[in-house]
Amino acid sequence: MFIKKVILDEDLKAVFAIRKQVFVEEQGVPLNDEYDQFDTLNGLCEHILVHYNDQPVGTGRLRVVDGAGKIERICILKPFRKLGLGRVMIKALEEIAEEKGVLQVKLHGQTQAEGFYKKLGYQISSPIFMEDGIPHFLMVKELSTREIV
Repeated sequence: MFIKKVILDEDLKAVFAIRKQVFVEEQGVPLNDEYDQFDTLNGLCEHILVHYNDQPVGTGRLRVVDGAGKIERICILKPFRKLGLGRVMIKALEEIAEEKGVLQVKLHGQTQAEGFYKKLGYQISSPIFMEDGIPHFLMVKELSTREIV
């Protein structure tokens, strides 16, 4: 398993393919809602790509919004879940945030993933809200108090 920052168009295409499979096909998110102005290699955000057995299987991105790191579009192809890849992806995105001098990260976590994010130190900071027909929480983590493992 390895994670890399996306800097090549071919890797960005792999990111899009994974997101389409997970969010659009599996979870029913409208295709028009899945992609936005940050889905480029122009530096507006950092995309990562996770490989398992030399195959791209997961992705996520980080943007800096109002001084906080916003972790977005976290997904792993179904056959590769429960292998610990999500934990590694979140840690990689947190490290990118720290490199940018960000002390807090936030994300819109699907309610079904609440336990996963809580184990990684995220706290719920909003009531449930709907995003593309899926219930979410705003979850926040302070990086300045993060334990080094």
